[in-house]
Amino acid sequence: MKKKKIYPLGFVIPALTVFTLFFLLPMVLSFFFSLTVWNFKEFIFVGLDNFKMFLQEDSLNRGIINSLLYAVLSCAGKVIIAFLIAAFLTGGRRTQNLLRSLIFFPNLISTIAIGITFCALMHPTKGLFNLVLQAVGLSGVNWLGNVHIALFSVIGVEIWRGVGVATVIYIAGIQAIDKNYYEAAKMDGATKLQCLRHITMPLVRPSRNSIILLSFLSGMRCFDLIWAMTGGGPGFATDVMASVVYKQYAAGYYGLSTAGNVIMFVMIALIVFPLQRFLLKREEEMA
Repeated sequence: MKKKKIYPLGFVIPALTVFTLFFLLPMVLSFFFSLTVWNFKEFIFVGLDNFKMFLQEDSLNRGIINSLLYAVLSCAGKVIIAFLIAAFLTGGRRTQNLLRSLIFFPNLISTIAIGITFCALMHPTKGLFNLVLQAVGLSGVNWLGNVHIALFSVIGVEIWRGVGVATVIYIAGIQAIDKNYYEAAKMDGATKLQCLRHITMPLVRPSRNSIILLSFLSGMRCFDLIWAMTGGGPGFATDVMASVVYKQYAAGYYGLSTAGNVIMFVMIALIVFPLQRFLLKREEEMA
């Protein structure tokens, strides 16, 4: 009897050890050090002062609002655009394999390289985007220097960068749908648009749910693209939680940056877990 109990325990202990050392322990230490002012030699316990400062300072809590806006808009853009592209690329066209490769291509490029490239394309005087606008008689736009549109410019690049993965997930979901549904619908006189609306969209729900969760998580944790394109500027217009945390850490405010990490972790958990349960519940109701 003892051997039967010890045998499965031998498989659990290595995984539990790795989980404890690389996830559980750092998480507990982060919560502790977020309540202190610390450096690499000593720490002073300050309670919730770091959290109060983070939530009260406009330059810091602006990152929370921008993170939510960035995550929601980039997620919505990927979900909608990727579905339309996937529906087009599963229509049996001769060039669909080539087009799928082109759509997925941005994911093969470094995010930093993408950010630098679009910085050049969005340059207010020499950028290709403004040169095209001027060629058709329109005035140029300060894509990354205008506080009102800088964040939306970066969101547009994020959608372009991430739509490839979302499209691949959608294509896999669409190809898994039984063709008999479409044949039966055509026999009843349904158009392609009606098939898309009443067959493809409901049956591709699991793929859409996966894209929503992955895109939202990616948006909430985004740092590299924003840092490469704007560095959080102009001012604090494009600062997100990750960039705010990085700036505070680079400035030597280790306790404040740790508190920012904790806030980001709690915020993501409070949004993602209920969202996941809601999406799964809707998926079960439609099944």
